[in-house]
Amino acid sequence: MTRTRPTTTLWRPTGPVELDLVRASDWRAWPPRLPEQPIFYPVLDEDYAIRIARDWNVRHDGAGFVTRFEVDTAFLSRYPVRQAGGRTILELWVPAEELDEFNAHIVGPIEVVHTFR
Repeated sequence: MTRTRPTTTLWRPTGPVELDLVRASDWRAWPPRLPEQPIFYPVLDEDYAIRIARDWNVRHDGAGFVTRFEVDTAFLSRYPVRQAGGRTILELWVPAEELDEFNAHIVGPIEVVHTFR
């Protein structure tokens, strides 16, 4: 009998440049952070991700995308949930130097679930 480990669904609002890099990874990994980006922050609420992609990414990048992906729940326990505003504005803050390990715990592909232009 095969047992699968529990996963947690996360969302990430992103612009076209980052999405191209995810596509280049065959939808399996997030790209390294830029020097001015010390953390990678996936979010825990789809509506919050939609607001960022639609209201921020479109204005700054011309397009915004919401991605959904699964991560091993046990691994995620090392990252406390951060409340960045209201009760549904929840993020995980993954230090840039831990992103390769984070990517190794993604289960399945990263999927685009919303597109805004």
